[in-house]
Amino acid sequence: MILSRTLTHSTTLLNSLQLSSTLRTTLLFRTMTSMVEQAKDAAAERAVKEHVYDGCRLGVGSGSTVVYAVKHLCALVNKSGFKVTCVPTSFQARQLIIENGLDLSDLSQTPELDIVIDGADECDASLTLIKGGGGCQLQEKIVAACGKKMVVIADYRKKSKELGDQWKKGIPIEVVPMAYVPVMNKLRGFGLDPVLRMAQNKAGPVVTDNSNFVVDAKFTGPHNWDVLETKLSRTPGIVETGLFVGYASVAYFGMEDGSVSVLHKPAL
Repeated sequence: MILSRTLTHSTTLLNSLQLSSTLRTTLLFRTMTSMVEQAKDAAAERAVKEHVYDGCRLGVGSGSTVVYAVKHLCALVNKSGFKVTCVPTSFQARQLIIENGLDLSDLSQTPELDIVIDGADECDASLTLIKGGGGCQLQEKIVAACGKKMVVIADYRKKSKELGDQWKKGIPIEVVPMAYVPVMNKLRGFGLDPVLRMAQNKAGPVVTDNSNFVVDAKFTGPHNWDVLETKLSRTPGIVETGLFVGYASVAYFGMEDGSVSVLHKPAL
């Protein structure tokens, strides 16, 4: 209950102080942010400890939680002398590997991976994932498909009974730029609500590491995700989707109380 108690204590303390509502809200937000970061760190530490070994060929995912995984991987390698070959899923992951002095490879040199550690925007009870909030879903899925086991790391906000319970931004879909309008029309025919993702610090749409656009396909209610993934994959102009059906073997969630919840893929 460490993190929950910390938040409760912080809230009580802030309420007792003579602070403006704006300042109190800001300080509480910082406390909650710290809690989320601690949860990410806890999930990453346990996943690295339980799955990385000497001689491991490791796929390194993308996103904020993977930053903590690389931190713990670096500490493990430096302490134990393990030889770990790292294959990145994005420009971000590649830079993390280089900056931390880890052994960098790629799929042309290391096409078979033992473990892939990656984050998720949402994970349901059957370990079906939504990924691609950072626009890296194509390379993430390619790397995941090359791994014998995919290990998901995330904080408590990403754990859901059904996809869509927590993540409201839709399924990220990487699209060839010339095809985004007809693809969006197709998505509407599938009962989805597509939105072209726009960049925050440049004019125009987000452009992926592969020079494609990202369409976020919003949905309501549960779907047969395997069937939907098949429909999407067969649509000309769609390069890849952020639906990961059947990829993950185990997920580690850092929880609000400081513990780590482990969810294994259900037996068939």
